[in-house]
Amino acid sequence: MITVSIVSHGHGRMVDALLRDLADCPQVSRVILTVNVSEDEPIPPGPLSGRITVLRNLIPKGFGANHNTAFAHCDTPYYCVLNPDIRLDGNPFPALLDCLEADVALCAPAVVRPTGEVEDSARRFPGFLNLLAKLLGLADGRYHYEKNGELFHPEWVAGMFMLFVSADYAALGGFDEDYFLYYEDVDLCVRLWRSGRKIVLCPRAQVIHAAQRASHHDLRHLAWHLASMLRYFIRHWGRLPSVGTN
Repeated sequence: MITVSIVSHGHGRMVDALLRDLADCPQVSRVILTVNVSEDEPIPPGPLSGRITVLRNLIPKGFGANHNTAFAHCDTPYYCVLNPDIRLDGNPFPALLDCLEADVALCAPAVVRPTGEVEDSARRFPGFLNLLAKLLGLADGRYHYEKNGELFHPEWVAGMFMLFVSADYAALGGFDEDYFLYYEDVDLCVRLWRSGRKIVLCPRAQVIHAAQRASHHDLRHLAWHLASMLRYFIRHWGRLPSVGTN
């Protein structure tokens, strides 16, 4: 029913832990693991034996390119993009699948930190004014909601956990591979809303994320972040869709 795509960039132990979590989710039919840098093979848990396909890159690819390549191996109705540093506290997929009704192309769970606080995984589209407000500490663009609350329609959700209807992912052409890292999830959500499709966040489904925040302390990641931000503004300035939330 669901093909899960995970990209490992030296995340071996995290991947092993996540695979053990996924083994307890019967909705997961297949896992595509992309090894972006040289590392040991994962240790597949028994229930996932025979359902894991490993792709190895000779040269590291960007976030979008890796997940688009993995999607070429997807033959299920649903496709899930999942970061290796996600852990599952229970099975989130039944609640998420219930949210994928007509016109909903993408669903995401509530993402919480290991300490239990809700993370900023759902936000309003970046714009010059709200970025300035964030820098000044006046606003941060996030949606404030309670765990186990009502579902709502955010403007965009972060790429750490995205459950797509496969046909909609294909119709949108997947991620824009011109973004090497950062903002490819925002760009896809802009295009999704513009196409007449919807995004849902389901707080009844919850996952745990140990955030890396590499762009906060790595100059190379910061450069990628700034370059992607510039590309996003050039492509979408003045053309952001109007999204009604509830």
